Amino acid sequence: MNVRHCLQAGKTPPGESEAIRYEIVALLRKVLTTFPGRAKTRIMSMRETMEARLRETFSPQQLEVIDESERHRGHSGWREGGETHFRVRIVAEAFTGMNRLARHRAVNACLDAELKGGVHALAIEARSPDETDPRTVKVSGP
Repeated sequence: MNVRHCLQAGKTPPGESEAIRYEIVALLRKVLTTFPGRAKTRIMSMRETMEARLRETFSPQQLEVIDESERHRGHSGWREGGETHFRVRIVAEAFTGMNRLARHRAVNACLDAELKGGVHALAIEARSPDETDPRTVKVSGP
């Protein structure tokens, strides 16, 4: 299996470390976006990969995968090029009857390969369709 096939399959090429793999993928993404007409295949961004996995696993009614890497510039785990810190907002029937911990575990299990392959931090906002979005709730005060 050559390096390109390994990268497309999300595997580390033989003898390569995860850090080197990440750099190779970042470089390939840059080349493929710079010369899009010349590429026969396109490597998905980490955000696109995460979104595809979440859609396939949970069939959500609503889904947002937000790259917040730039907000963490200079902090632990941040790398040039981003794709290290993400926020997932997901609404799916699959979460009905699950508590918050179970929902987070389900999302983490779905994105296991991405968490092991370069994602440093993941914030999760998961709810079922019958729950109110906490960002829209107005707090009444005195």
